[in-house]
Amino acid sequence: MTDAETVQRIRDRVRNSMGTARSELETLVAFRSVADPRQYPVEECVEAARWVRDAFAEAGIEQVDLVETVDGSHAVIGHTPAPPGAPTVLLYSHYDIQPPGDESKWESPPFVLTERDGRWYGRGAADCKGNIVMHLLALRALLADGALPVGVRVVVEGSEEMGGEGLEHLVAARPDLFTADLIVVGDCGNAEVGQPTLTTTLRGTANVVVHLETLAGPVHSGMYGGGAPDALAALVRLLGTLRDDDGNTVVDGLDATATWDGVPYPEERFRSDAGVLAGVSLPTSATVADAVWARPALTVLGIDAPPVVGSAAAIVPRASARLNLRVPPGVDALTAQDALVAHLEAHVPWGAHLRIEREVVGEPFRAAADGPGYAALRAALETAYGRDVGSAGQGGSIPLCTALQRAVPGAEIALLGVEEPRCVIHAPNESVDPSEIENLAVAEALVMRSLGFG
Repeated sequence: MTDAETVQRIRDRVRNSMGTARSELETLVAFRSVADPRQYPVEECVEAARWVRDAFAEAGIEQVDLVETVDGSHAVIGHTPAPPGAPTVLLYSHYDIQPPGDESKWESPPFVLTERDGRWYGRGAADCKGNIVMHLLALRALLADGALPVGVRVVVEGSEEMGGEGLEHLVAARPDLFTADLIVVGDCGNAEVGQPTLTTTLRGTANVVVHLETLAGPVHSGMYGGGAPDALAALVRLLGTLRDDDGNTVVDGLDATATWDGVPYPEERFRSDAGVLAGVSLPTSATVADAVWARPALTVLGIDAPPVVGSAAAIVPRASARLNLRVPPGVDALTAQDALVAHLEAHVPWGAHLRIEREVVGEPFRAAADGPGYAALRAALETAYGRDVGSAGQGGSIPLCTALQRAVPGAEIALLGVEEPRCVIHAPNESVDPSEIENLAVAEALVMRSLGFG
């Protein structure tokens, strides 16, 4: 690997730059870069994209451009060619963010980076602007020694959180922009602070929206209750067929017996990470790791029904639900969606009129983790953290990984990042531990140096 003196030099450079990193993350968090013009002005995303472009240009990337994709978002695409005989590393992240939600639930303003108890709070601080800062720190640590030792491609997406397909279309149309030997996807995280972890699997998605109708219109519950079919009750009954008595997801024809063979996910830590209330059991008869990384999982994302306040004494004639089916590696997402649709059609109660809308599927992903890039990355992470590297799955989806696997079949794809469980990404009071930014920046600089100098 790299000699101790070089490691310390890189460590010192990154550590001495953490003040700059905080200032840059503060600037990034201030951009309300939600890729949804119904919620925030488009200009917020455009300004964030321009800032990212300029920052990577300053960090040594020779050609950096904004590329407008088919969904209207702007991707930051950059490239510094490799020195003769050296490989190319692609660094990925995204600058768009989840909406803050109910801002009254935040202890500090979501778009103002705020330090509390050693952590930096703000929407996007971890997901995924902290990873952008991590990439910048690593590049600058290398640039201080002169030219970059490897070719570097930079890809920073602008619509990942809203499920935009702009970058996936760009990958398919222009695979030459993504050609690399090692692709580092900075949009995951460690099992816990200080425990280096590579994510090796991602679940895919196969969502549907279910609509049930039972009556021409609402009727009085006193006059017709007990005889008239209630669409909301029918929906509840239909959704109930998707769980067994232990709470496991059950979809006819879809295997739900796979097991996870990587690092475990202790139940007590999961309960703490997920905020499970005292006395509430987990809806699975399997281990936590099996349930969240290796098996399908069905979540009811939303229901259209009359609200409690203002509801009338009437039988509901129609009801709808949006269902999120997470698909484990080894299962084709469209096949899983077909199974879900067939299950719903087979179990609809009382002959209710059923209509199903299919959403675009996202395929699951499994990394090939036995190549030279992975070996160098594991060694770099162990050096940066002083601990062995673990492997974990992620219940979430990053459809881009599958697109990259198809477009650049010779590349190794590694997933890491600053998003450990205490970050509570997508929730109020999202935060990042700055030590994760520092350690990962050191590791990323070390792996690029190792690959460049052999």
